[in-house]
Amino acid sequence: MNSEITFPVKAKLTLAVLLILTGLSCHAQKIASLEVNLARPASGMKIPVSINLDEITYLSDTLLALYETRDGGRALVPFQIEPGNPRKMTWMVTSGNKENEKISYELRAEKSEFPVTVKATARDGALLIHSGEQKLLQYFFKTVYPPAGVDTAYRRSGFIHPLWSPHGQELTRIQPPDHYHHYGIWNPWTMVEFEGDTLDFWNINSKQATVRFANFVSVSSGPVFSGFEALHEHVVLKRKEKDKVAMNELQGVTVYEPDKNNDCFIVDFNINMNCAGESPFRILEYRYAGLGWRTTQKWDKMNSMVLTSEGKDRKSADGSKAKWCIVQGQIDDDYAGVVMMSFPTNYNFPEPLRIWPENQYNRGDMFANFCPTKDMNWDLMPGRNYNLRYRFLVFNGRFDREKAESAWYYFANPPRVSVRKQE
Repeated sequence: MNSEITFPVKAKLTLAVLLILTGLSCHAQKIASLEVNLARPASGMKIPVSINLDEITYLSDTLLALYETRDGGRALVPFQIEPGNPRKMTWMVTSGNKENEKISYELRAEKSEFPVTVKATARDGALLIHSGEQKLLQYFFKTVYPPAGVDTAYRRSGFIHPLWSPHGQELTRIQPPDHYHHYGIWNPWTMVEFEGDTLDFWNINSKQATVRFANFVSVSSGPVFSGFEALHEHVVLKRKEKDKVAMNELQGVTVYEPDKNNDCFIVDFNINMNCAGESPFRILEYRYAGLGWRTTQKWDKMNSMVLTSEGKDRKSADGSKAKWCIVQGQIDDDYAGVVMMSFPTNYNFPEPLRIWPENQYNRGDMFANFCPTKDMNWDLMPGRNYNLRYRFLVFNGRFDREKAESAWYYFANPPRVSVRKQE
């Protein structure tokens, strides 16, 4: 007895075509295989990784999915694409703690949607960056005035406060009575030669110059990061003439989704500067200038500490040069801090530090500052662009030298991504 099941010719052809089309469809779903190589142990931290998406595919952002492939399984990975030419695709790599760790991914032609978890919300003249109810940092674009009875020359816009720890403690301070011109995290220059005058953009009570927020160039929210680009004008205050913009600063701030397993999150600063007109902006050597951080008033010499990449502590860090600097301490019933990191292409890298001494105001108030012009001048010339990059790793708990060195390494040397396109 013949048990063979037969189909009409037309049905056979239809089935064959369907199988061919299905095979082609499955094959076309996979666009590329990606492999991230972590050359050094990363202490289990999450590390941002980016690729040039346009080198791989021109497929629309909404038609892509990224999978991590591990132990025979696949897990969908949140990613975020920045528009532009080219487009940049970013996701967070979850590391282990071994050398030459390789993590594999597949980029596929599938629809994938992720909730916007890191958001920028404007309110009351400030931009709040938060992950759900967890506040991460706040940027003031409106002008903030000093307390009543204090000279209004101390007013300022374009600064970060508060920077919160992952557990919600404030790590910054503004307008302390000893320095009303201190504004959380901010980036002015102290001694500048401009059009025959020597001007102070830091000590704004001198009424010579100041820094003002001008406008936002971009604001973003997403499943991986939130951030903004803000134009800051470095303004010369003329008594008889109209105020004059001497230098433009485009400050980009990117805040990544918190790493809840390690109680930390990353803040990246990308600072581009150029002369506003035909006159040079010559930053003169001075003991403090540039990216400054006035820390919480809850820290003093008894409950906080400093450690730099070169092994310097609170007593010896001031004036030394460093790739990174840990500032951490007891706060309430907890412990928190920041690893401040400087990028290798920054001017005068490794950068000099300004760290207040332990006897500051008798109690040891904390101030930390990367100061590239602490021991040399920096001439900003018309028609050229100048860049500074920093990373703050904000954490609860304690950080040691090994973890800080690893964090800086992956800032200075972003993980390599090998791409193999599907044929």
